[in-house]
Amino acid sequence: MADLISDGKTRVAWLSTVANINAPTVAELSAGADYTKRITPDGLKTDPSTADVDTSSLASTYDTKTVGRVGMDVELTFKRGDTVQDDAPFTTLKYGVSGFLVIRRGIPYTTAWATGQKVEVYPITCGEPQNSAPAANEVMKFVSPMKVTDAPATAATVA
Repeated sequence: MADLISDGKTRVAWLSTVANINAPTVAELSAGADYTKRITPDGLKTDPSTADVDTSSLASTYDTKTVGRVGMDVELTFKRGDTVQDDAPFTTLKYGVSGFLVIRRGIPYTTAWATGQKVEVYPITCGEPQNSAPAANEVMKFVSPMKVTDAPATAATVA
């Protein structure tokens, strides 16, 4: 048995439009902006949360719960670039900008988008970019907080 190592096996794209988030096309993904190389190694955060629903009653002697609404906390930490192309995430992902964050995991980054691949598609509106504090021996960075505006497709298949 071998473990799946994540190094070099994640791809992140920003799409301005997608016709069907459950089945984004290779053409749509290829036309999107590939931001993978601008994201720090620990800079991809897509944390789901599930609310509790209390199912206890007045007659209960034990607290019981079931699953409620799901929410997502999404933010990306980017390296700033010294060219217009390398700084595209900073100039594009401004407050109020909407689009789709697409993430592919477990396949080498260098592998092209292909039909049948599994991806996550998040409908997003960006929050205010946050400049990270400068630090010695580090690249300049910023955080893009993102708000999920509709139910994401966390098990989409590329069409």
